[in-house]
Parts: sequence; structure tokens; C-alpha cells
Amino acid sequence: MDQNIAVEARNTIKTFGQGATAVNALDDVSITIRKGEFFTLLGPSGCGKTTLLRCIAGFETPTSGQILLSGADITGTPPNQRRVNTVFQSYALFPHLSVAGNVGFGLQMLGKSRAELARTVADVLALVQLEALADRYPAQLSGGQQQRVALARALAPAPEVLLLDEPLSALDLKLRKAMQGELKRLQSETGITFVFVTHDQEEALTMSDRIGVMSAGKLLQVGTPRDIYDRPHNRFVADFIGETNFLNATVVEAGVRLDTGDVLALPTGAHSGTVSLALRPEQIGLTTPGEGALNATVVETTYFGTDTHVHLRLSDTTVVVARVPSAQAVQATKGDVLGLRFDTSAIQVLAP
Repeated sequence: MDQNIAVEARNTIKTFGQGATAVNALDDVSITIRKGEFFTLLGPSGCGKTTLLRCIAGFETPTSGQILLSGADITGTPPNQRRVNTVFQSYALFPHLSVAGNVGFGLQMLGKSRAELARTVADVLALVQLEALADRYPAQLSGGQQQRVALARALAPAPEVLLLDEPLSALDLKLRKAMQGELKRLQSETGITFVFVTHDQEEALTMSDRIGVMSAGKLLQVGTPRDIYDRPHNRFVADFIGETNFLNATVVEAGVRLDTGDVLALPTGAHSGTVSLALRPEQIGLTTPGEGALNATVVETTYFGTDTHVHLRLSDTTVVVARVPSAQAVQATKGDVLGLRFDTSAIQVLAP
């Protein structure tokens, strides 16, 4: 048994319904999550990420497969007997209890002494920077403060694993970004394994040690944020994480031939026939016609402050986007022809 593994799912299947209407919310998912890491399950709605989280928590029982916690099979263990706590999208605070009462509720249920309860509540409230609000009630708190109370309540019993089910989705953009930093700080300071569920790619990229990308009940790729962004395994991952330009191409002896007729010298690996080329907007530079790998016609430009997005149409009508620093942006207007400059090593060759 690997002592560094906090959570493991082995060949986990979860089926809802029966017969022709049955749906595999989890389709043979196997994953290992290390102790002390911030791990994110990322994917669109209905991909199975929350179902997997609920199986780890014990709120759902897999149709088949196993869930292990620190090497022990907990597949059939009731939720209250797992050293796992969950922070939900709706904070589910008790309105009749103060902040301190909410945070200490779980400890009270565990039979902790009054002195230990008071000491732990004080420590955890200090950790989430809410000491001054201990006597307030949920209705007297902002959304961000309520979120911190929910986190403190989940952290108070010192679980082995903290599960977070899209806990920031109800917050406004500025507060959500602030709480992203807070969550990362809390995970680092406590050393507790965090398993975070989100459909927000930016949250996943900025907060995670590793990310598991899911779609249609399957785990498509696991890796660091940089691995997922720079080396996607398939078109879905490349499309879901960040912005991506896709070019249709055919594998030829010299590399790949685009639908424009241009040939790029690319290593194609085991690919043959039709492929998709993935190229991030920030990896495209703009130059004068004939000096880049391709020529394209400007469709429109969009100013985003630090960046300018230039939309360009290739000769086969494919539209690509180049994202360039506004200070370096080529002055271009609709109808201008520009050269596209990029390093071919930045292109990912994927199945169509």
C-alpha cells in the first residue's frame, strides 16, 4: 500500500436508472489522489465529477468498484464513519446557531469536551480570519463570510480529506477570486487533502496541484495544470481548458497538410489520416504577409486592456484568434492581410 495516497477510486461505476434508460454517471473511473495535495475534478455539468465526490463522501454507493481512504476500503462505510468532510455549494449553515455554534457543531456531535471544543473553534476561526464574528448569526454575514464559516465547520474535526462541491459558484467574481486564494492558503497551512469540484477552468488552473478532467462519466486526463494546458490528450481536453484554435489537417510524408493547402513540418506520432491541430491564441504572433507560416485576413479586433484579440480568416474560411499584448499589437483593420508566426512545437496533433 502506498502511504502517500489519500483517496483512491478503483474501476468505479455508478449507474442511475435501469434498462434502456440507465445512465452511467461514472463509467469505470480509476483515480488516485495524494495526501496533502489540492486536487480538482474539472468538467462540464453532468460529467460525473459531483457523483464521484459523493461516492467518496459516502452519500452515494458505487454500483461496482471500490473507494479507498488511506488504503482502507470504505465503499460500504456510512458517511459519518469516514474521516471526510464536505463543503457544499449551498453553505447549509444552521440559522439558529452563531458562527461559533456552527463551527463547533460537528465537534459536539463527536463528544468533544467543552474545553477542547472552545479551543478548536477559536483556532479554526483564527485560521479563516473570523475571530471577531464568533457571536454573529448567518443572516448577519456576507456571502464570503458564510463561506468561511462553512469551511471552518468542515475543518474543525481535522478530516483526512476535505471535499468541496463548487463552493465558490454563488459568489460574485471579485469575491470568488479572493476566496480562491483563501482556499489555497488554508490547504497549504492545514496540509489536509482537498478534493475540489468545479466547471470553472480558471479556478482549476490557478488553485490545483493536479487536475482530473472528466466528460460523460469518464476520466479523460490527470495532470498538473501546465500538463493539462500544454499537452492535452484529446480534442475535448484542449477545447475545455482555455481558448484553442483548431485546424483540420491530413497527415502526409512531410508532416501535415492543412485544408488551406499549406504543409507544416510536424511530428505526427502514431496519427494518420485526418487530424486536428490545436494552437493556443497566445502562441500566435502577427507579422507582415509572407513572413509567417500562414497568411490570413483580419476579420475583427477586440481590445481587452492588456491584450488584444485579433480574429483572422484563413484561405479555407477557418477563423483563428491571435491574442497579443496590446502594447505590441500590430495596427490592423478589417480586411488587412497578415502573416501568422508560431513555433510548430507549440502545436498539438490530436485525433479529430
